[in-house]
Amino acid sequence: MNEADIDADTNDRMLLQRMAAGDRVALATLYHSYHGRLCRFLSRLTRRADVIEEVINDCLWIAWQKAGDFRGDSRVSTWIMGIAYRCGLKALRQRGDEPVEDDNIPEDRIPSTHPDEDRELRDWLAKGLDRLTADQRVVIELVYGVGHTLEDVATIMGCPVGTVKARLFHARVKLRNVLPALAGDSITLKENVP
Repeated sequence: MNEADIDADTNDRMLLQRMAAGDRVALATLYHSYHGRLCRFLSRLTRRADVIEEVINDCLWIAWQKAGDFRGDSRVSTWIMGIAYRCGLKALRQRGDEPVEDDNIPEDRIPSTHPDEDRELRDWLAKGLDRLTADQRVVIELVYGVGHTLEDVATIMGCPVGTVKARLFHARVKLRNVLPALAGDSITLKENVP
């Protein structure tokens, strides 16, 4: 964990302490801090914008209720992502994960990207990620998108580290096999050569 992560976790812990004391401003601050990350993370679990918003609200409501119970065994972000993951799975069991058209998902709910990133490349990668299972997409997002360690991901998903490693391995193999076929002639990957 780098210094910025340590500072962010310290700030999040203070917000949880304030929330435990009933401070609604702390809840609003935490909500605004995590909303984008949770949208991106949950978009790997489902493409249903209605489910994503509901899960974010449920997740942060639970964080509000349980703020005083946070033991500090992990980073606050790991704890919140774990709540979101479990709430997401519950919502999908109740409502299903019927596909929706990308046009129905508001632009601010699509995973954020660097402004200089090539849109065609993002679309190509999104098509590759769509070929993965939900668990594989979640692991890819948590490790590469959010930057959690394998141990954090295991805590979030409630499974052994070995299972996380296996999901990550199989996701990378599947991406390595499907991305070239999805690219066709339309995308030419450029290697960054120093």
